Amino acid sequence: MIRRTTPGRTLVALAGLALAPSLLAQGPAAAGPKKPDLPLTAARKISFTTNKASWMSLDVSPDGQSIVFDLLGDLYTLPIGGGKATRLTSGMPYDVQPRFSPDGKRIVFVSDRSGGENLWLISLDKKDTTQLTKGMSDLYVSPEWTPDGQYVVASKSGSLFGAAKLWMYNVDGGSGIALISAPPPLKTLGAAFGPNGRYVYYSQRQGDWSYNAIFPQFQLAVYDRETGTQTVISGRHGSAFRPALSPDG
Repeated sequence: MIRRTTPGRTLVALAGLALAPSLLAQGPAAAGPKKPDLPLTAARKISFTTNKASWMSLDVSPDGQSIVFDLLGDLYTLPIGGGKATRLTSGMPYDVQPRFSPDGKRIVFVSDRSGGENLWLISLDKKDTTQLTKGMSDLYVSPEWTPDGQYVVASKSGSLFGAAKLWMYNVDGGSGIALISAPPPLKTLGAAFGPNGRYVYYSQRQGDWSYNAIFPQFQLAVYDRETGTQTVISGRHGSAFRPALSPDG
């Protein structure tokens, strides 16, 4: 069992046999030279090989030839047919939820490498890494590219149990715009696109997580970027969430 501690988080994963030789997970912070992009530095390393993991996020490249996934706070790519994983990010930052750009050349992901949680972009050749959002207190989940590759849509909240809202960010910079302006109790997660970038599909619910919740919780909805309208499109008794459109839309 591998335990990795990062700022504000502890992640536990099971280690198995052989996914990639000597994947490294770094341990708690201690003495040593400080890096400018994170207030903590690693004092020791844990080496392991594995072919199993849990609580992972992954995405398939547009050409269908590879996958990108997160494991213990680092990002890796792997041929879709299997083989050796190649590490894309490393070090103390906690990097998760990667998604390929439509042209397959970049990946958007969530990271705390700036000291707070933000959206970041990295090129597959690792020559360019860009911070897309700024701040120290917001939380981000489920980043997704628009089909034209010009924007990233993600759910942003101000706290762990805040009502996340869909926000859209231009990859060339800017502070972003809120797509959903409904009252705070409405929580919106899991943006998804089909071939037509006009419509953003997502899941929504009133309020946040609670004990002994009464179903349904989430339902699917769609946001029209041209008219600004929101339409609920499901009525499942047991809830509906995490939409994913077929390639033909």
